[in-house]
Amino acid sequence: MRQDKNLLSTSDAIARYFNEATLPSQQETLGHIVVEILRSGRTLSRKTLCTKLICRLEQANDTEEALHYQQLIGLMFTANRES
Repeated sequence: MRQDKNLLSTSDAIARYFNEATLPSQQETLGHIVVEILRSGRTLSRKTLCTKLICRLEQANDTEEALHYQQLIGLMFTANRES
């Protein structure tokens, strides 16, 4: 019986871990998108990045994910001002 409790608590801990998974960093997300664009043979530009980000924003599963993509889109338009 005790072994069953340990198995349940272990599986509960694993389930909690995956349920609490966070979104990738902004750099990771942009890196994945850049790789997708380049592998598809398209030219890498601000326009293609924004297009991919908007598509992902439209397919976002929750508000946290949508906010993540909105922030990345915002970066595409503020990058020139800082240079």
